[in-house]
Amino acid sequence: MEKQRILSRRQFLGLSGLSILGMGLYSGEIARHEIDIVQRTIRLDGLPDAFKGFRIVQISDIHYQKFTEEFFLKLVLHDVNALKADLVLLTGDFISTPREKSDIPVTWAYECSEVLTRIECQQRYAILGNHDCEVNEPAITDALETHRIPVLNNKSVALERDGKRIWLAGLADWLNGKERPNYEKSIPKGVRTDGNPVILMAHEPDSATEAVKHGVDLMLSGHTHGGQVRMPFVPPVYLPPMGKKYIQGHFQLGPMQLYVNRGIGTVGVPFRLNCPPEITVLTLT
Repeated sequence: MEKQRILSRRQFLGLSGLSILGMGLYSGEIARHEIDIVQRTIRLDGLPDAFKGFRIVQISDIHYQKFTEEFFLKLVLHDVNALKADLVLLTGDFISTPREKSDIPVTWAYECSEVLTRIECQQRYAILGNHDCEVNEPAITDALETHRIPVLNNKSVALERDGKRIWLAGLADWLNGKERPNYEKSIPKGVRTDGNPVILMAHEPDSATEAVKHGVDLMLSGHTHGGQVRMPFVPPVYLPPMGKKYIQGHFQLGPMQLYVNRGIGTVGVPFRLNCPPEITVLTLT
């Protein structure tokens, strides 16, 4: 009887080890590459008729080459192009902060930007994330803009269609930007008072409580990775600063809507669990 009980313990430990190994393989090789295309309809007050049905595709937090392989980013962009967007927005963290001297993140930023030229939509804009700014804000900006992806760092642009317009603005990064977020520069008074909707890109979603004070109609963020590793029935293992309140999905904050994209890449560990990489499709109405 004792021998049988010892064998049962060994079997249990062996099965437990296999389960942990299997979970690691699944979250690192399969779940990390299972792209989820999330469709949402966004109703904006004052939206010109010319923009009804306007399709925005958002991707975020690529973290190229640290754990996001070139082949996977190309797969993501294949799906992005198939969606036939009117506007593609990239909401920061194209690379990761290096942990070892052998890492070459600035080079990766140029490589990532070269891959991003595969985006077929002519209207595409970006903001930087905290990792980008910590590594080298001017270099990452240059990498994107020399590959025809304008960076809206405390800037806004008018998006025009059939003689009508809406506004797209971008904020400097809250955590590591050399220039502090500035709503007066990003969303000037003339933008806020012309009656057309304002869409704001801001990397860290918990800044939404400030954005709602500045005439923003829709804010798009990333940063949280949706929690990245989400065990059943418990909170996410880790959430970054300014990404602890609004973790993923669609929120209504008074007159402003917020959407938080789960991102494409990973940080810390190359795992995702119950939190797949996301491409968001927002259709305006």
